[in-house]
Amino acid sequence: MSVRFMLATPAVAHASVQPIAASVYTMSSGRLGAIIAALMGLTSVVIGGLALARFTGRIGTVGRSRAIVALVVGLIGMALGALVVATADGGLGTGNGLGGAIVALVVGLIGVSLGGVTLARARRTD
Repeated sequence: MSVRFMLATPAVAHASVQPIAASVYTMSSGRLGAIIAALMGLTSVVIGGLALARFTGRIGTVGRSRAIVALVVGLIGMALGALVVATADGGLGTGNGLGGAIVALVVGLIGVSLGGVTLARARRTD
């Protein structure tokens, strides 16, 4: 065996282990999880905003039940976003859903905050 072969082998093995960026049109599990988490966070923001405005509609007539729904949906969206962040192989732009998961965490946090403020107001008026 030559010295060149022995030095080149670890470099080739390292290059073969690197994650490959996904295609633009490929729907990976990370991207799908990030999309679902972001949609859950957005739903939480909408429900929490409606509860905060005390808008009566189909979900419930009491702002308190909407606030609880906003809290639960926001927490589930944040948990799913955190799972995608923890399991993402590459960084931003590799197609693993890391960017979407970070957005889902922020949007879910906003929804949880709106639900919490609504619950605090509901307890203060009771």
